[in-house]
Amino acid sequence: MGSSLSNLNDDGTTTNDDYSSSSTGPNLGDIPESCIAAVFMHLTPPEICNLAGLSRSFRGAASSDSVWEKKLPPNYQALLDLLPPERYLGLSKKDVFAVLSRPIPFDDDHKELWIDRVTGRVCMAVSARGMAITGIEDRRYWNWVPTDESRFHVVAYLQQIWWFEVDGTVTFHLPPGIYSLSFRIHLGGFAKRSGRRVCNYEHTHGWDLKPVRFSLSTSDGQEASCEYYLDDVKREEAHGHHKRGFWIDYKVGEFLVTGSEPSTEIKWSMKQIDCTHSKGGLCVDSVFISPIGDLKDCRTKSFCEID
Repeated sequence: MGSSLSNLNDDGTTTNDDYSSSSTGPNLGDIPESCIAAVFMHLTPPEICNLAGLSRSFRGAASSDSVWEKKLPPNYQALLDLLPPERYLGLSKKDVFAVLSRPIPFDDDHKELWIDRVTGRVCMAVSARGMAITGIEDRRYWNWVPTDESRFHVVAYLQQIWWFEVDGTVTFHLPPGIYSLSFRIHLGGFAKRSGRRVCNYEHTHGWDLKPVRFSLSTSDGQEASCEYYLDDVKREEAHGHHKRGFWIDYKVGEFLVTGSEPSTEIKWSMKQIDCTHSKGGLCVDSVFISPIGDLKDCRTKSFCEID
């Protein structure tokens, strides 16, 4: 982002400071810092940082606590509470934004929170290790596979099973907004050989016979569900789309948070429990909870399918 959030701790460049003292007439350096700060309230963090080098006044406004307070989510203190105090005490609001824009692990490092660098909204990811997976302790069925393709550096690989079920839950003071929940899944195994990514489908079977059911629910009664065939080779070839060998995000549904208090509990599941056939050859990475809009956006759209 240039001089943007990757360098939020820097003061910005000083070229063009107030332009030249020998220039005649008004210039950018004559604009009051308070006026610039008022404009910055309506810009994104990267835009603010990119304008910081225009003049001394712009740089001052781009470091103003009043500006960055507006860019932080209303519940940012709940995120800071997950960190040791020495990580954030005494920091400016701009530096607090920089700290929170990096992943914050919690729950034994199986879950992460961070704020989006453009919108300032709260995002969350939950590792497969942070979920309840039927049969995960039996290596005949599941294995943990280290990989740099996951933000958590490990995924759960299913060799074969009849009762397939993955459940998870999280409770947090999410700020008001509209959120989407999705599973990140990969059909087939994968590895690196001689520096090249190689996929194998030795164990991949059963996902074309019956759909997998995805569902989510919240503590205030919202519910959403959907079904996907994870492996429909004939249909994929007809449409030119292929799922095998790629990480696919399966969207489960959307939900609303109307207030940070009380905290919101979100539960989700992915299951295919028809025991008439086995299924296997699947990697489960994580679940993502992503902000997708403000509450005012729900006036014209129904976001959650109520079962």
